[in-house]
Amino acid sequence: MTMPTDAAPRDASGDALLICRLLAADPHGLGGVALASGSGPGRDAFLSCYKKLASASAPLITVPAHVSPDRLEGGLDIAATLAQGKPISSRGLIASADQGAMLLLSAERMSLDKAARIASAMDHAQTSRFGVIACDESREDDEALPKILSERMAFRINPDAGIKALHSDAVIPVDLARKAQELSILKAVEQALAETVLMLGIASPRALIFAFRVARLHAALTKQTTVTEADATIAAQLVFAHRATQMPIEEQSSEEEAKSQNQDSDSNTSNYTEAQSGALADRVLDAVRTHLPEGLLAKLDASAFSRQGRSGQGAKAAKAGKTRGRPLGARRGDPRSGARLDLVETLRVAAPWQRLRRQTQPKRTGVIVHKDDFRVRRFKEHRETTAIFVVDASGSSAIKRLAEAKGAVELILADCYVRRDRVAVIAFRSKSAEILLHPTRSLQRAKRSLAELPGGGGTPLTAAIETTLALADQVKRTGGVPLAVFLTDGRANITRDGTPDKAKALSETESAAKALRASGIKSLVIDLSDRPEGAAKTLAAALDALYLPLPHAEANAISNHVGAAMKSAGRSS
Repeated sequence: MTMPTDAAPRDASGDALLICRLLAADPHGLGGVALASGSGPGRDAFLSCYKKLASASAPLITVPAHVSPDRLEGGLDIAATLAQGKPISSRGLIASADQGAMLLLSAERMSLDKAARIASAMDHAQTSRFGVIACDESREDDEALPKILSERMAFRINPDAGIKALHSDAVIPVDLARKAQELSILKAVEQALAETVLMLGIASPRALIFAFRVARLHAALTKQTTVTEADATIAAQLVFAHRATQMPIEEQSSEEEAKSQNQDSDSNTSNYTEAQSGALADRVLDAVRTHLPEGLLAKLDASAFSRQGRSGQGAKAAKAGKTRGRPLGARRGDPRSGARLDLVETLRVAAPWQRLRRQTQPKRTGVIVHKDDFRVRRFKEHRETTAIFVVDASGSSAIKRLAEAKGAVELILADCYVRRDRVAVIAFRSKSAEILLHPTRSLQRAKRSLAELPGGGGTPLTAAIETTLALADQVKRTGGVPLAVFLTDGRANITRDGTPDKAKALSETESAAKALRASGIKSLVIDLSDRPEGAAKTLAAALDALYLPLPHAEANAISNHVGAAMKSAGRSS
């Protein structure tokens, strides 16, 4: 698909200002924006511009990531309740943001329960109508904005790229949101946006609703009487690009399609023909393609791996903790069990009962706390991921495979040191499989173990899978999350007892693969054969593993795919 002249890449330096103007005009209708940057001049410029453009009566309420649920939604005022001996309510931040916006600081650290409370208030608007400006400081996908919030916000932008534009003296016409709703959209434009959503793999209907709203607002902003193709193109770029879940397929139009698109139409009618509607969808898609975020392919690999396997399988990458980890709120419990007492929540539960308890125990002074009032803190502890590289060291091409495996392990280890994850290496050749490197974070130890890795001989794939299962079970018993990475062409020819028999070896390999799959251990199969012929793909199916055919694999490519898989395994069960 070639890019038409009118769909040439648009300068995106002014996107931050445009988003700021649109959001200030209709914060509730557009949901909000995720500012993908750290604290700095870009974020400060965006917030300053928004405050200048928004209505003087529109509040901007700051919400820290550690805000309590009662402070968020409003609830019991502990100090006033304890002082007066009766329940006293307080006004929450959600109600205070009515007709304005909430500024979520470090939004990637916000717990799911708090994010769900904000999302519910955005949907129902029972207490207030507001938008959200979420500061997303996540790095390398280790943390991410809660999806329940991100899908309810129309935009995502890095404001650092538009600092100069944000300092302009732009204004918003009066009643822009009301005027925008009165504008009509041509059916062909609606169809083009809908087709673009499908081609980009965007499942949420909110994206299309946001695109229609943005297109109308942009048309009203430029003082037009109807929504044009240009408005739809800009809306698609701002709303769809960061939501894409698949790469749009490049297609060449056939001669017949080209002829049908170029047929003359009645110049006196305002309706598009079917051919023109299809051409419009192509132009919108081409425009969005220029705005697709970098690294989309690697993110899609991680997404595919996170969906691998059935629900409930595998070791969880996070476990409940008593004294350390990410806070998960409080629950009823006994602090004598070793859990940490949550004093504030304990007092919050006990406060409404003080007047009644003083009547039954008049000689008691201070706050009267019963056993049922105790609340203890819950935590989620991180569990390290161990990538077990299972390297096929057999055959004449072993030198190339081993060299790339060594390079990939060294690259992965450098990244694992930051994430506190580990790497192990199993090599199989001749008649057996051998653990060359037990789980470690030491780069020097890995280099020494891999320096003299031998190659040549048969392919005892069954022995390799059984050795992998034993090592993975050991990792699970120590509280880790194993990830098996097979670098092989999948052509087993050595049986379990070490004899050469291709048919029997393949049967035993399938049985061993099913046993590894039943254990719930997630796997990745990297096919390094010069011409993938299906053996490795069959192995991946038996393992229920993600299959990656990389006949010309390099250490960097292997490292990128395995790194994405390790991060996914570290976030899911």
